Amino acid sequence: MDEAFVVVWHDVLAKHARTMCMLERELGDKHGLGASEFEVLDRLAGHERKLRLQELCDEVHLSQSALSRVVARLEKAGLVVRGACDVDRRGVFVCLTDDGRARHTAALPTHRAVLAEVFADAPVPVA
Repeated sequence: MDEAFVVVWHDVLAKHARTMCMLERELGDKHGLGASEFEVLDRLAGHERKLRLQELCDEVHLSQSALSRVVARLEKAGLVVRGACDVDRRGVFVCLTDDGRARHTAALPTHRAVLAEVFADAPVPVA
C-alpha cells in the first residue's frame, strides 16, 4: 500500500515540475512575468483589500525571504506597492497598482490556458 502513495507522490511532483516550467516559459515570453510573480499578482487580485506580507506568504507557499524578493521585483516594475501597517509598524502591506492589475488581467488567460492543458485529464471539482 505504501508504494501506491509513492507512485502518486512522484506523479504530483512530475506534474508540478511540468506546470511550473510551462508557466515560466509562457508567462515570461508573453507577459514578462515569472510563475511566482504571477501567483503573487493573482492572489492580490483575488482580494478587495491590501494584504499583509505574512498573509500573502501563507497563500503563495513561499518562504518569507523568497516572497520578499518577488515583491521587491514586482515593486521595482511598478506592479505592487508596499506600505507599513498603521497598527503594527513591523507589519508590511502589499497591494496591486493599476499597472499590476492590468498586467494580471493580460496574463490571466495565458496562466489558465497552461493549467487547462496540464490538467485536461484531471477530474473537475464540483463547486
